[in-house]
Amino acid sequence: MSRHTNNEWRLFHCSQLINHKYNLVVIILRSGYSAKAIFAIRMKLLFTATFSFLSILLFAQDTIHPADKHLSFHWQATVIPQYHFKFYSPYQGTNSLLPDEPIKPSFTSTFFINYKPFKNTYIVFDPEAAGGYGFSQTLGLAGFSNGEIYRVGDPKPQPYIARLYIEQRLPLTQRKENVEDDQNQIRETTYADYFSIALGKFSLSDFFDASEICNDPRVQFLNWALMGSGSWDYPANTRGYTMGMVAQYIYHDFHLRGALTTVPMEANGPELQFIWNKAMGMIIEFEKKKLIYTNDRFYIDGSLGIYQNIAHMGNYAEAIKNGLTSFSAPDVISTRAYGRTKTGFYISVDNHLNKVHHYINYSWNDGKNETFAFTEIDRSFATGFQFDGSIWKRKKDFAGIAYVNNGLSNDHRTYLANGGYGFIIGDGRLNYGHEQIIEAYYSWNVWKKLFVSPDYQFAMHPAYNKDRGPVHIVAIRFHIEI
Repeated sequence: MSRHTNNEWRLFHCSQLINHKYNLVVIILRSGYSAKAIFAIRMKLLFTATFSFLSILLFAQDTIHPADKHLSFHWQATVIPQYHFKFYSPYQGTNSLLPDEPIKPSFTSTFFINYKPFKNTYIVFDPEAAGGYGFSQTLGLAGFSNGEIYRVGDPKPQPYIARLYIEQRLPLTQRKENVEDDQNQIRETTYADYFSIALGKFSLSDFFDASEICNDPRVQFLNWALMGSGSWDYPANTRGYTMGMVAQYIYHDFHLRGALTTVPMEANGPELQFIWNKAMGMIIEFEKKKLIYTNDRFYIDGSLGIYQNIAHMGNYAEAIKNGLTSFSAPDVISTRAYGRTKTGFYISVDNHLNKVHHYINYSWNDGKNETFAFTEIDRSFATGFQFDGSIWKRKKDFAGIAYVNNGLSNDHRTYLANGGYGFIIGDGRLNYGHEQIIEAYYSWNVWKKLFVSPDYQFAMHPAYNKDRGPVHIVAIRFHIEI
């Protein structure tokens, strides 16, 4: 039997399985089963479809990618069990990192689908499922230790649409380049210089603040403050996605980007809104590839981003004043009003030194109004290294080590010291010190695109509190992609 016939058989078998499961769900719905039982069947259906399609892809990639340059289809799954050792904690508050906890696992699975229906038009669709637990319900660390964990109430794997957007490109020159097939990227020869507009649902980190060294917790550093610029309170829902428009001007090594997006309706909330000049996010980024260039092995990339969020935010100074007047702990939620702003910037530099890559980043925001989307960091400095495995004759392995120093504005630290709580930190009191974190990982390529990565983090002054910690955190990441 030919490979083509085998693939057709697998596709037929997959469709029969899904059809059978669908009919089973319909029967259960009509039989009055509980919502919990229905949810369990839905999840079985999701994973049956997932792994059935994976079976097709694993054996038929050569019939999908090389012959069809209008479609890119990829998949990833990442599992991260994480544990922190017991640490010194003389007291704790509502949002404290607990001193003693069991292992906390996380799981994500994502399909990356990019379809090119017309010349220079791209449609990206990424369904995703995520679940798991973060330490202390994802509380107690501003630089939280697992970038695959979000502040969601239900730890069971939940399917959702991560990305769904359309991008239209307008060529600026006739210069072309070869693009390899990758996640949300079609293998083709296309225009290298262009202006583009993207509309829909996405993560701002898909387009902005995209360091090659510190950007993706599925394969690089796990810590939130090392996924990008720590104090960029980038607009997003609880899972890290937003809706809006991104415009890009790409010309040779100069890249200019801007975005206008929705913001959460409440701090770190799941629902998004857009109200002109009252609730919206804006960012502009200037990036220069090969800012300093010697050759293809020795060069420096640099970027500068400036942003402003406008949202229904509370104000720290007002909350502190109200607390002192009423002889109670300040409550920033009670001071929320539309039209409040958070303004900031980030500067990032990637130094590529042959087989050693160095990253340095500084970010800052004004810290006057409450943190609303990402995490409670008002200024952050990070630097780190990535080492290619070819140095020790393991070409597909790599390793990294980084240091990050996070801080708060005066109003923000006073608010916490007076007993206030943010959406991710708050010990009920505060002996302020910069939160400092060191992270090291090794990415071991076990087989093809299966990677196993042990990870260690050392967090001093968790949630900016000198009275607690330090915390030793260990994890092992299992990541596979096709």
